[in-house]
Amino acid sequence: MSELWSYGLSDFLLFSPRVYYRLFELHNRALWPAQILTSALGVTILYLLVRRPLNRGHRAIPAILGALWIWIAWAFLWQRYATINWASAYMAPIFVMQGLSLIWIGTVRRALVFAQGREIRDFMGLAILTLSIFVYPVIAPLMGRPWWATEVFGIVPDPTALATLAVLSLSRSRTRWLLFPIPLLWCAISGATLWVMGAGEFLIAPVGAFATFAIAVVGNSRDPR
Repeated sequence: MSELWSYGLSDFLLFSPRVYYRLFELHNRALWPAQILTSALGVTILYLLVRRPLNRGHRAIPAILGALWIWIAWAFLWQRYATINWASAYMAPIFVMQGLSLIWIGTVRRALVFAQGREIRDFMGLAILTLSIFVYPVIAPLMGRPWWATEVFGIVPDPTALATLAVLSLSRSRTRWLLFPIPLLWCAISGATLWVMGAGEFLIAPVGAFATFAIAVVGNSRDPR
């Protein structure tokens, strides 16, 4: 029993950093040029949020996000990540549930209404969304890894989860709280995984997730609809 205390968190990691980042390289190469399409969808979401009036964007935005969550559940978690991490197979249906929830709540029921205010919290939410779409892809090369190991919105979970949280932070609907737990959970898991691996960017997803949640809480206290 005393031997158990001699283990560290890294001893429970199922893969090495090299294997982990190689996974992203293989995934990106296999899907290219889908990254262009998903990035364009991210830009579309950003455009719809700043366009006035938003009009049909209230329904289109959750539809896009929901479809991408379902796509990542199958293409990345089930087909790719599960080959090195058995827990990924259990996360895949959770991602599907998040995608279906976004589509049902936001598109079918039209229960998500996004703000187009000029308050600091609105600009912060848009800033985090912009980071998820445009900055995340350059993290890998900045950390000395090849471009093929980059993380792109709509292709892998981290930037997609953070972008989803940023979008939800811009909503003024109470039903948005039903859509927060899964992306928050993923950002925490991903941050912990990267921390154990000694990755310098381990704080990006958790801190970004906390920021979006804080924005939503502040927004709720000021506009409790």
